[in-house]
Amino acid sequence: MFSKIIISRTDNLGDVVLTLPLAGYLKTQFPTTEIIFIGKKYTQNIINLCSYVDVFLDKDEIINDNMILENIKADVILFVFPDKQLAKIAKKVGIKNRVGTSNRWFHWLYCNKLAYFSRKKSNLHESELNFKLLKRLSIDYHIELKNLWQYYGTKNISENIDENISQYIDKNKFNLILHPKSKGSAREWGLKNYEKLIEILPKNQFKIFISGVKEEGELIAKELPQLFENQDVINLTGKLNMLQFLQFISLTDGLIAASTGPLHLAAFLNKLAIGIFPPMKPIHPTRWKPLGKNAHYFCIDKNCNDCKKTQNCICMQQITPEEIKEMLMENKK
Repeated sequence: MFSKIIISRTDNLGDVVLTLPLAGYLKTQFPTTEIIFIGKKYTQNIINLCSYVDVFLDKDEIINDNMILENIKADVILFVFPDKQLAKIAKKVGIKNRVGTSNRWFHWLYCNKLAYFSRKKSNLHESELNFKLLKRLSIDYHIELKNLWQYYGTKNISENIDENISQYIDKNKFNLILHPKSKGSAREWGLKNYEKLIEILPKNQFKIFISGVKEEGELIAKELPQLFENQDVINLTGKLNMLQFLQFISLTDGLIAASTGPLHLAAFLNKLAIGIFPPMKPIHPTRWKPLGKNAHYFCIDKNCNDCKKTQNCICMQQITPEEIKEMLMENKK
């Protein structure tokens, strides 16, 4: 079998999380094979939490110094996310098995094993689609979607957590993160719905945090300033770096978001992860739902084609704060 396999996924947080089961499966099936993961630098802290990944490589460093990839001497590189620059380098440095999908023209130039499938048109989950690349290596896999999260291999990060982070936690309450924004990458549930949810949750049972990057916090303050003026809400937008955010999620009990990276981070860290989705291909939950022991999602059962040309999805607005509250009350400790 192969001595070193590279998994290349150089896009965003949620996509990377949903690729980690592929690393886990390969490592459990071939324990002596070294698993290398190429990603963006800002995803390194997440990838380092996967016990099945042996080495992380930064895409930008490889582009600046092709010898990094050559010195790895890998047998295989799997382009889970198409990357023209890395595909060209992989061929240049002589990686024997270069696997990519057939629907990217540059894969025809730089990959020698093409997988014929379309992510956009498929009814499979994103993590299941990643596994289809293995067929080009004659690796058979038989695993159900509901069990894929067991291949996360999440390490314990509860040690050495900054006291500035842990001080926010109330051990006598359910510590809940609300992540209202998505930097435009997903349809959103709406700030008014989050405000209503905060209003109807029992204050003696829940402690509420709002997360997001600095720019998202500025948007929230502009669109619905009273959300941050609420004394029962802790505003953490723009205050945590990636490692701190991961540590903070690990201390909390649950997170609610649309189809964004933090939703998948919470599922990866085995927290109650509740996603709110539109019933619209290719961004529906069948493709992007969170995977985890405590992962759930809401999505109404209807055709959502009318919402394709707008970011304001009427179908998502039909999911009520009362429904979310009910799930929280059922699942809280």
